[in-house]
Amino acid sequence: MKDKPYILIVDDDPDILEGILMILETQPYHLATARDGKQCMVMINEEVPDVLILDLLMPRMDGWGVIREMRSNPRFARVPIMILSTVIEDASHRRYELETGMAMDIQGYVQKPAKPGDLLQRIEKILGKQAV
Repeated sequence: MKDKPYILIVDDDPDILEGILMILETQPYHLATARDGKQCMVMINEEVPDVLILDLLMPRMDGWGVIREMRSNPRFARVPIMILSTVIEDASHRRYELETGMAMDIQGYVQKPAKPGDLLQRIEKILGKQAV
């Protein structure tokens, strides 16, 4: 693993991005942001993140589309994804399963608004699993 884990945060709400950045900047992470799924995929093709924090409801390409695209590409299939969304977790899983016929392969789920301690703890848990 690199010195600083690379975390890509994808959300179309600039206030959410700013809030998440303020929380994560307290840690030794390399951070980047994208405003929608299309921009996310361009950035992932340039540099594969150690963790992807992903909103579900976005313009151009939603979070479900990002998950489908990443999980179907061997280069990105193992990238840990943590959902950060206002959508209730059960509804998110059901929608994905209905659209794809597969279970939604994610490593974490946090409903907005995220509590800073909870968000940091979940990211550390994901990064810890990666190091094993």
